[in-house]
Amino acid sequence: GRVLRPGGRLVLYGPYFVEGTQTAPSNLAFDASLKARDAAWGVRELGAVTAEALRHGLTRERVVEMPSNNLTVVFVR
Repeated sequence: GRVLRPGGRLVLYGPYFVEGTQTAPSNLAFDASLKARDAAWGVRELGAVTAEALRHGLTRERVVEMPSNNLTVVFVR
């Protein structure tokens, strides 16, 4: 939030867990693979990422479903 000018956007791409939505088996396997390398790693919950962005002055503008069970998430300052 400190780096972006007003109206600036932060764009994130990748797999996310979305509360209330069944995730793809490939996302579960990827999450397990990341956590096996480092317990602090893993696929993040979209709600938690959004909450963290809000703490830094960013608002979620949109979420776009992408191929291979990924999302593009756009935040704006």
